[in-house]
Amino acid sequence: MGPRPMTERIVSLYSAEDIAARVRELGAEITRDYAGRNLVIVCVLKGSFVFAADLARAIDLPLRVDFLGVRSYGEGTESSGVVQITQDLSRPIEHEDVLLVEDIVDTGLTIAHLMDLLRTRSPASVKVCALLHKPARARVHVHVDYLGFTIEDHFVIGYGLDFAERYRNLPYIGVVERT
Repeated sequence: MGPRPMTERIVSLYSAEDIAARVRELGAEITRDYAGRNLVIVCVLKGSFVFAADLARAIDLPLRVDFLGVRSYGEGTESSGVVQITQDLSRPIEHEDVLLVEDIVDTGLTIAHLMDLLRTRSPASVKVCALLHKPARARVHVHVDYLGFTIEDHFVIGYGLDFAERYRNLPYIGVVERT
């Protein structure tokens, strides 16, 4: 007999209900903080698209949404530390308040790079909203202004987060366990 085939099972870390409740709280906080300002939500693609869509609907203010495509993982599970812009903003952000919406801050390298890039474009302000923060993996310090959840050092999937482009459509955040 040959080796037993490896199977995957997904264990839920945060339910769809947990996420929805936290997104509503973040939306209320952002609504309060940005009242009367020119808010632009910049969704970091691809992983943040689900979170950014829900967050935008939870913010009770006029706002503009734009997208920034980046690649730093490729097909693996370890950050390469190299950030490639795959899609730039569609409009200038000069004199506007920018909220960079990210799915997960782990090494901090991607967010630090994006913050530096956006600051060169003369916005009124740039802040970060992240669904997840994984401090155990930090290589550079990044201040997260609005945070969904702090997690242990797990590779997470679902709610926009992927493993080799799979699992983005799960309504919850889970961990893949191999058995």
